[in-house]
Amino acid sequence: MLHHPQIDPIALQLGPVSIHWYGLMYLLGFAAVWLLGRRRIRQGCSALSVRDLEDIIFYSVIGVVAGGRLGYALIYKPGQYLASPLDILRIWEGGMSFHGGLIGVIVVWIWYARRRGMSFFDVSDFIAPMIPLGLAAGRWGNFINGELWGRPTDLPWGMVFPHAGPIARHPSQLYEMVLEGLLLFAFLWWYSSTPRRRGQVSGMFLLGYGTARFLVEFTREPDDFLGLLAGGLSMGQLLSIPMVLAGAFILWRCAGRSSPEPTD
Repeated sequence: MLHHPQIDPIALQLGPVSIHWYGLMYLLGFAAVWLLGRRRIRQGCSALSVRDLEDIIFYSVIGVVAGGRLGYALIYKPGQYLASPLDILRIWEGGMSFHGGLIGVIVVWIWYARRRGMSFFDVSDFIAPMIPLGLAAGRWGNFINGELWGRPTDLPWGMVFPHAGPIARHPSQLYEMVLEGLLLFAFLWWYSSTPRRRGQVSGMFLLGYGTARFLVEFTREPDDFLGLLAGGLSMGQLLSIPMVLAGAFILWRCAGRSSPEPTD
């Protein structure tokens, strides 16, 4: 049985300003997208320019924060936030939804693609392979904070978390960091290294993330204010099912095209 290292969630204190590790993980994730995106552009893997990449990242930050916060409020605690809407702005108190953030980013990419006169998939196929690194950084931030822990387990690597009682639990944040982050990144980076039909990389991301999240949720403790829902599934699993179906549908449609329509 292991014990959580109880890392101080504040990485740096500058007078009244606290810089948290979780916020730094967000910056690290976007920095990884910027560095790898520039590399792919230099290699001629996309018609997008470095300026396009920087604009997309800037607007994506807005989409992630706005969508993630609104998604959490409307999906997980609608009663609380509808009763006090201004509390949605209290981001520093925590509460972000990946699925809400994804919707926010998709809205931003649709807007940007139309603005530039290109296909949505020209943007999403280029960015999708790099997203898992940001997800991995975010899950490491969850682990540092000792939050979103797993269900009880008697496995040797079960971990006692400071705010979850004396019971050993799955370190589900690390499972997600590996499956949804590092492994998915490695697969998508390889998958996108050769020309694909427009939309295939995006479809594979949706299918891969949705599947990984659905499986890891079996080890993750459900939110105490929700518990298990329909069919004994968690909210995270119910929200991942549409992602899997959407990814499979996109791949099916792409496979049925008569011409390759490569994205690069």
